[in-house]
Amino acid sequence: MSLLHTPLYDLSVSLNARFTEFAGWEMPVQYTGIRQEHQAVREAAGMFDISHMGKFRLRGKAVIQQLQRLVPSDLSSLQPGQAQYTVLLNDQGGIIDDLIIYRQLPEADGCDRVVMIVNAATTEKDKTWLRDHLDTRHVEFVDESRDRVLIAVQGPQAVAKLQTLTAADLSQVGRFGHQTATVLGHPAFLARTGYTGEDGFEVMVEPAAGQALWQTLHEQGVVPCGLGARDTLRLEAAMALYGQDITDDTTPLEAGLGWLVHLDRGGDFIGRSRLVAQAEQGVSRRLVGLKLSGRNIARHDYSVWHGDAAVGLVTSGTLSPTLGYPIAIAYVPAELAKIGQSLRVEIRGKQFPAEVVKRPFYRRKS
Repeated sequence: MSLLHTPLYDLSVSLNARFTEFAGWEMPVQYTGIRQEHQAVREAAGMFDISHMGKFRLRGKAVIQQLQRLVPSDLSSLQPGQAQYTVLLNDQGGIIDDLIIYRQLPEADGCDRVVMIVNAATTEKDKTWLRDHLDTRHVEFVDESRDRVLIAVQGPQAVAKLQTLTAADLSQVGRFGHQTATVLGHPAFLARTGYTGEDGFEVMVEPAAGQALWQTLHEQGVVPCGLGARDTLRLEAAMALYGQDITDDTTPLEAGLGWLVHLDRGGDFIGRSRLVAQAEQGVSRRLVGLKLSGRNIARHDYSVWHGDAAVGLVTSGTLSPTLGYPIAIAYVPAELAKIGQSLRVEIRGKQFPAEVVKRPFYRRKS
């Protein structure tokens, strides 16, 4: 089967990017090098082609109320211009996907308007789930995944770089805020969200506008970054990767996403009973941060040991470019999830010390 290409693919080819397959797409994994790209985002500004991600628009009466049944987060206080990071749950409280819900200004007839950004690997699954659980007689559902470019501009200088290309006052857009504006003369959806632990915007535009934006940002010195740096950046910020750190078999309470679960809100939601039971009885395992010594890198599915037993599994790990030592996240028994707990990780047949540490590993200066 041939791989899909985003509208920015040829521009990445012209920059001599190295590519990899990801969720059926041929995506740039790096341009100049993962460490250089990582450092650019931490110290200046980098940009990512994330056009492969799923992009849905929902319109209709009481869309927010309908979405309330599908997520554990309370959306009732979500105002137009605000966004909510949350998760879709199955009947067992497992995570179908993590996503962001952006509430836009309602239309003149009072209809809600919502933008949803979901993971590339779960776009079709999410679309089916949403259509099966929303009243499509009253909700218009549009999949724009192939019709829009999505560029993430991230780093301490990201907002200033983007500000030169739009008349909109980006300083008025708060964290997890969003607005529609004109960028380089083209209509754009701008959201102050990201997956790097840095400040910045994610900009959604039509393909031709996206190509022009990418080229202009590059001319301004914004560094093109691939999936490699995106992974090291998000791991330092302890942001979950769907399919590795969170899956259909993990609940948000196990994954350290309890802040998304609002059990005291009114109304029922899918998976609530499982989460209520876990909240009352406690979870058997938790996702924790690990710091390793030396340069021993823990990878996905490596075993975590305590005493004479393998007690857990690493879900993600890397050598942190910012911190200079190996970090990882792993599921371990709840009683071993306390900060300072000594554990071991098996790497290529040998066990190396690891310590449970507070997440995120890296937090940007305000």
